[in-house]
Order: sequence, then C-alpha cells, then structure tokens
Amino acid sequence: MEDELIKQTWDSVLAILKETIVATTYETWILPLVPHSFEDNCFCALTGQNLAVQILQKNQKEISKALSNVCGKDVYFKVVYDEQLHKQIEKNKQKQKKEEDKEFIKNLENRITSSRYDGLKQMQSDCRLNLKYKFDNFVVGANNKFAYSVALAVANDPGRQYNPLFIYGGSGLGKTHLLQAIGHDILFKKPKLKVKYIKAEEFINDLVNSLAKGLDKASDKNKKMNEFRNKYRSADVLLIDDIQLIEGKERTEEEMFNTFEALHNTGKQIVFTSDRSPDKFENTPDRLKTRFQMGLLADIQVPDIETRMAILTKLSSDNNVKMPSDVIEFLASVYNKNVRELEGAFNTVSAYTSINELPITVDIVKKIIKYSEKRKTVTIDGIIDIVAGYYNVSVDDIKSPNRASKTANARQTAIYLARELTDESFPYIGECFNRKHTTIIHSYEKVQSDIKINRNLANEINELKEKINS
Repeated sequence: MEDELIKQTWDSVLAILKETIVATTYETWILPLVPHSFEDNCFCALTGQNLAVQILQKNQKEISKALSNVCGKDVYFKVVYDEQLHKQIEKNKQKQKKEEDKEFIKNLENRITSSRYDGLKQMQSDCRLNLKYKFDNFVVGANNKFAYSVALAVANDPGRQYNPLFIYGGSGLGKTHLLQAIGHDILFKKPKLKVKYIKAEEFINDLVNSLAKGLDKASDKNKKMNEFRNKYRSADVLLIDDIQLIEGKERTEEEMFNTFEALHNTGKQIVFTSDRSPDKFENTPDRLKTRFQMGLLADIQVPDIETRMAILTKLSSDNNVKMPSDVIEFLASVYNKNVRELEGAFNTVSAYTSINELPITVDIVKKIIKYSEKRKTVTIDGIIDIVAGYYNVSVDDIKSPNRASKTANARQTAIYLARELTDESFPYIGECFNRKHTTIIHSYEKVQSDIKINRNLANEINELKEKINS
C-alpha cells in the first residue's frame, strides 16, 4: 500500500480511537505513533517510546477493530519500537525546549518593564512561586483533566469566570502544582497584575502576629491590622494553599471572609486548595462555606497506572535518566497513592543508582526501596478487624456510638493505627469509623500523646503493628 494511503487509513483510525480510548492513553501513546506499513492484513506503526509497545498491548484489539472497520476487512495491528525515531523525538524535545526557553526570556524582557519587578526574581521572591510548578510540566490524566482545564481557564482570564476556584483532593496529587502554575501563567501573560501565593498557615500566623503586636495600644492594633488586611486585599490574584487549616479558628475565618468579600466584590481572582470539599468543613460558618462553593469546585483523584507511568516517563526525560520500561511499570504499580511519593521514589532510585554507578533494573530498584514481595496492602477495615480481635470487642462496637471504656480505647487505638499505617486523610478515616473528622483528629492526638508516657499502651501498639503488617 502506498505511503499516502497508509497515512489516510491511519488518520481515519485516529478519528475513531479519539472517541473510544481514554484521553491519557490516546494523547500520550497513540497520537505520536507513525504509520509504517500495511502488508498481509497487518498494519504496522512505529513508536519512539519504548513503553508504548507494552502499554498498547491492552488496546491492541480495539485498534485492530478500528482498522478493520476503516478497511472493511479483518486487520491485525502491531506497534514496533524504532530507535531512530526515539533519537529524533529526543532531538526535537531538546530543540523545542531551547526555543521555548529563548521565547520565555524574550517575553519576560519585553513584558516586565516595571522597575519593581525583575524577571524570574519577581516570580520567586515577591510571589514565592516554585519555578518547577508550571502548566507545561503538569502531566494531565483522567484523574485531573477537569481541574487542569479550569485552572488554565482562570490563568487565561483571571477574575472573569470560575471565581473563586476551589481545587480539592488528597495529599500529593498536584493541587499545589496547579495553584502555582496559575500564578506563573498570569505573571507571564499579565505581568502588571499583583499575584500573591500563600499557604493558609501563613495567613493564620500573620493574623496572630498582627494581633499580638497591637496589644499595647489601640492605635498600634489598628495600624497592624490595617497592614495585615492591605497585604492580602491589595492582590489582584490571591492563591491560598491548604485552606482547610483555618477551619474552627473563628477570628481567622472572620478575616478570611472579609478578605474574600473585598477581593471578590472588586473582580479580583481567588483560588483555594484543600484536602476536602467545602461541604466537609464541619466547623466553618455557613457564610464562609457558601463563599468557597459559589464559584467552581474541581477535584483531583488518584492517577491511574497509565498516568503514573507517563509521569515517570516525563521525569526520566526531563532529568536525562534512562529508566527502562519494566522499572517504570514496576514503580508505577508500587507507588499508587499519589504523585508526590511517585516522584520521591524516582528521585531516590535515580540518585542512588547514579552515585553508586549501578544499572537501573527491577531487582536493584527493589533493594533500593526495600520492597518485599510478601508485603500486603494495609486497609482501614483490616486494621479495625485486627484491633477488635486484640481487645476482644466487636467491629460493630468500634464503629458504633458505644462509649464504654474498653470499646473507646480500642476505637482510639484503631484510629491511631489507621492514620499511621495508611495514607488516608482524617475525613476519610472519619467516614470509616462513622465519626466527624475533628473527633478522629482528637483520638489520634490523644493516643500519640499517651504512648509517650504509657509503656503498656506503646507495647500494645507495637504488637498490633506487627500483626497488621505480617
């Protein structure tokens, strides 16, 4: 079959696959394929990504079906790794990166003219944005595509739509990355806007310090509070990380409400991140909670294995680390909770093998991360079962309102172990125990404190950990 006809056939297949295959797989692994040959009812495509051959195995039947529909006969699809194509892709990446860097610097020089700002220093010091958190190095998957899309929309037109934007999800899933990417993008496109990124803890500390410094004189108190308020209300774009930390702090919540009103009423953009949605804020006044919910809520879920593999592939490319496909698949299967631990594993493996001049193999990686074939996944239900048996109480009692001393102690111990041995959040643990997350926090902190002075309890905790992990 002629090359032009092969290309036309593949273009028709792509149109079908775009509608039937998960976007992450389609954009990352299928779209870059290069149609090569069509002989004896076998359609062959080349890839420069060695992972693609392995990943697309599970999509082979679906791609063959699309080819058969286009060609009107049974067609078998196969993908072949091509070293020359790989080298060309890497060469193009390097070339594109150099061009983007030049364009980035050029735009900064042209756009950032005010003496108040100095290119990258302005982004790093004034806004305290981490330069690695940008849209172009955020790996998009089914778990975060919506949050990414609306974050990009906010960056393109701040204050106009999705205001406020409230991004929520578990720890280490990329909320801070998206939040700071919004700040970077706005500074790049609209350098005259004043962007402020803070963690909620800083807002709390600033308020406490302002109140403390103004205790002596009423005039000093007014001055300090005015300075505090102006610091946040003068921003054109306010980005607040971990807003859940202000829950239950009445004075902080009052100041946050007033800050929100001052900014929102003048069309200034506000973006929050949190480990849970606003409706799970049990000790927050309704008037503030409704402000959090009045714009757009976007959640980020745990990434699927294809997205995790794509993240590791990008990390390998960006850091010039040649990590084999079987190692990437292994790490992606082991570190399946969040992106942060996945990146941590990559950094550990790449650093250790580089320093010790070792090849990156699955066996060596297992030793580096202390992986055990026998290790099992620890679940909250499993913890409750073992704790209930250990203290001779029922699982139903632990999850019930029963306040008997024996049951309460077993319950608090189970809560402590659930937090220590899993990556689950306090709100999720609360759902498993049929309790508010504030009660869960109290129980956890109580046991954490008690084991420091109660040797018997400490021994019991250690015995239970062994049982749970065995």
